[in-house]
Amino acid sequence: MIDLRRLTVLRAVDYYGTVTAAARALHLTPSAASQQIRQLGRELGVPLLEPHGRKVRLTGAARTLIAHADAIEARWQLAETELHATADQPAGVVRLAGFPTAMCRFLGPATARLRQRYPALMVRLREAETPLCFDLLFNGEIDIAVVEAIPGNPPAGDQRFDQRPLLDDPFHLLLPCGHRLAGRRFVELSEVADEPWIIGPPGDAWRVHVLAACAAAGFSPTIAHEACDSSLVASLVELGLGVALFPNLAQLPPDADVCGVGVSGTAPSRRFLTCTRSGARAAPAVAAVLEAVDELLRTADPG
Repeated sequence: MIDLRRLTVLRAVDYYGTVTAAARALHLTPSAASQQIRQLGRELGVPLLEPHGRKVRLTGAARTLIAHADAIEARWQLAETELHATADQPAGVVRLAGFPTAMCRFLGPATARLRQRYPALMVRLREAETPLCFDLLFNGEIDIAVVEAIPGNPPAGDQRFDQRPLLDDPFHLLLPCGHRLAGRRFVELSEVADEPWIIGPPGDAWRVHVLAACAAAGFSPTIAHEACDSSLVASLVELGLGVALFPNLAQLPPDADVCGVGVSGTAPSRRFLTCTRSGARAAPAVAAVLEAVDELLRTADPG
């Protein structure tokens, strides 16, 4: 019989890409992680690691086994869901994570509703950017994440995760209220092509959206300043130091002297997703959270 703990190590190596990274996530030494995989290979009678330069990598047999291991994990999540499906109401602990906008707009308000609705359900919140959310889900440290669809995420068909669209958040152009275009309802991005721009630093998802939108409008922006904190961006725009293409749902300081103007044509937007481990979405506690988030979208204007 396969030792499921060793299968966990094998899945972690595949997910994180190296034995060292997997060992770190599992709080093992690299040698201990390698030994677990080698022992699993001996039990199955096939090699699961092979030399690759000075390192090792997973064999074809290992990748075949991983596909089955991911399916086993999804079935286990489904089994847990069915075992708890007879409960009268959600109870226990459910752990949520998301980036700041998701926390402020969805997960925080949903938690407040659930506290009143289900006293036996304890919701734990954790702020985390999208890449970390997937790691936390994979490791079993959280149960639900609201993430942004960005390059580098696991693909939609990745059987380890259940990813579903939540909503699209369009961007608007953020201008000083004294700007020549501030009174307009909509503008073409090409109208501010010669302006200094404030965008996120390298590696920030917002930066990717802005650069793509400007490229689609036929220009490359002159990057004057780099920032991602909404209060700082609003302050820089208010001071006349540049314009910014900013998401509608991002929370700006209420006293900021800035104006948001719509973008003509197909406005750039970012997509929010809800994500769980495969097989876990129907668990009573998880389903209660997702229902509360859906209610927020149906009954309130998040903008």
